[in-house]
Amino acid sequence: MQSDIKTLADVHQLVHTFYGLIREEPLLRPVFEERIQDNWPEHLEKMVRFWQTVLLEERTYFGSPFPPHASLPVQPVHFERWIQVFEQTVDHLFEGENAQKAKLQGGRMAALFQAKHAYYQDNKSIPLV
Repeated sequence: MQSDIKTLADVHQLVHTFYGLIREEPLLRPVFEERIQDNWPEHLEKMVRFWQTVLLEERTYFGSPFPPHASLPVQPVHFERWIQVFEQTVDHLFEGENAQKAKLQGGRMAALFQAKHAYYQDNKSIPLV
């Protein structure tokens, strides 16, 4: 039986496992590698703080998550694959209330980012912070 996401160590495991899979995912790897390049440690730490804030309600992430993603060369298929890998990672590692919350929030975030991305691509405007 798996446990729920309850500690910072659990969030760390989720984030590092997920992005380890992303770095091997043929569709998503090029997008992430082009943007992140050699800054993986910094990106992973930022993602740990983000999910720690979302799942453990420990306010450690401050910022606006969308603007860095606004100019990525992505299509709906990228968002679909991202959420598939994310949900599979959560299901593989955890079960419980926070695991369900992670999948719900991940799906919401992917849908919101996809909608915003499409809007800014169609309107060629600069995203607000």
